[in-house]
Amino acid sequence: MFRRFTLAVLAALVAPAMLPAQSQQEYASRRAALANMLRDGVIVAFGAREPSQDFLSFYQAPSFFYLTGLREPGAALVMIKRDGAVRSAMMFVQPRQPHREVWTGTRVGMEGVRALTGIPGRPATEFPRALDSLAGIGLPMYVIGDVTLPSGPEDRFALPERSPDEQAIEKVLAHHTTKLSVVNDSVAILRGTKSAAEMSRLRTAMDITVAALREAIPNVREGANEFEVQALIEFTFRRNGADRSFATVVGSGPNSTTLHYNADDRFIGPNETVVMDVGALYKGYAADVTRTVPSSGHFTPAQRAVYQIVRDAQAAAERQIKPGAPARFMSDSATAVIASGLTRLGLIESPGATYDCGTVTAVRQCAQFSLYYMHGIGHGIGLEVHDPDRSYFTGRIEKGSVFTIEPGIYVREHLLEEILDTPRNRELGSRLRNAVNTYRDIGVRIEDVYAITDQGMEWLSRGVPREIGDVEALMRVIPAGPAKRDAGMVERYKVP
Repeated sequence: MFRRFTLAVLAALVAPAMLPAQSQQEYASRRAALANMLRDGVIVAFGAREPSQDFLSFYQAPSFFYLTGLREPGAALVMIKRDGAVRSAMMFVQPRQPHREVWTGTRVGMEGVRALTGIPGRPATEFPRALDSLAGIGLPMYVIGDVTLPSGPEDRFALPERSPDEQAIEKVLAHHTTKLSVVNDSVAILRGTKSAAEMSRLRTAMDITVAALREAIPNVREGANEFEVQALIEFTFRRNGADRSFATVVGSGPNSTTLHYNADDRFIGPNETVVMDVGALYKGYAADVTRTVPSSGHFTPAQRAVYQIVRDAQAAAERQIKPGAPARFMSDSATAVIASGLTRLGLIESPGATYDCGTVTAVRQCAQFSLYYMHGIGHGIGLEVHDPDRSYFTGRIEKGSVFTIEPGIYVREHLLEEILDTPRNRELGSRLRNAVNTYRDIGVRIEDVYAITDQGMEWLSRGVPREIGDVEALMRVIPAGPAKRDAGMVERYKVP
């Protein structure tokens, strides 16, 4: 059975003293690992620039944060590697300016950045001149950030947005493009393996997400608005020290068949599926969990049939989670279950059947199952909700990986009118129309997060029920009223 945790217990569990610190040493080891992947040269990592308006939220570039731990805007890291070793490093940051800080908050400044990161600090205003000097020493330059290299004589080097300082930087680097390489993939390879400190924050992000879904599911009901459920989910994130890692999806009825629907402003009708795709962001680390529930509290026979196929597909993919196994086995297994199940329901002609897709002038063949299941089986997760994973580079499930499994089926009411108008597709539509009408507006996605550790596979999001009977049982729980919630009775659940 589930254990219950009050907010006081939750606060103790996520207190900083209880978390393995992402220390200077850890960030330094990441920078050293990156340098070891590259030949001698100048390594330049760009942080995100400050928003044009100071009331807008700032989000640090994930790879820059991964290497430095610095959350301030307008920063840059420079390392010089000679004779196989990093000989010097410096961090360019915005200087302390009290007249600006009253609007944007206190900056760490040059002295503060050294205390925080262990790297000597210099004013960001000196960066263009320093970069020009470094570009002239004859070493290759490796760049990390959102930059564009010229692909031909008509193209030019470009930064994504250009302040006066960035225009100067752009001018410097444009003169050295023959020695310039973008090495974002090298950082992505490192980010694909999560450390113990990263795993701790990911687990907490998952726990907060589990608490939010368990709080929200009993409140899903006919007549409620999607934004009420969204508000409760995000309220639970915020009061537990997290933010949302992406736009919360609460999609009911026809909205449940739109993958990234996030308007969240429809009143929930009777006997509808409601897809909730949500994720907390805790200290920079993201969660991503999806559950589908019936608005009536009980799945209809048609909803139950679709839901069970998706759940069986997820289970088939889970059985392929073995360290060292090819990652594609997860997708292959889930797809086979979905294709077989759609055939049983009459939504496709056979597991291997195709339909005409592409354009009128370039018709090609696509799998019929992709009419209802059109996305991948999952993705890596970490500093970003779609984060690099080890399998992206090795093709295999390996220790340090954290990833999702999220099969789905989406029966859009008008999908037969949306496909290419060809004689073959018209015939297909006439054969499938009755089944599409039977299952129309049913969208089901089930998503969980898994990690590969020394002990094998760890299911990080296991606290939210996903079997049909368990989902319906949670929906029978009487929701806490506003007064009870305001009194601090949001609860956190874990499976022993």
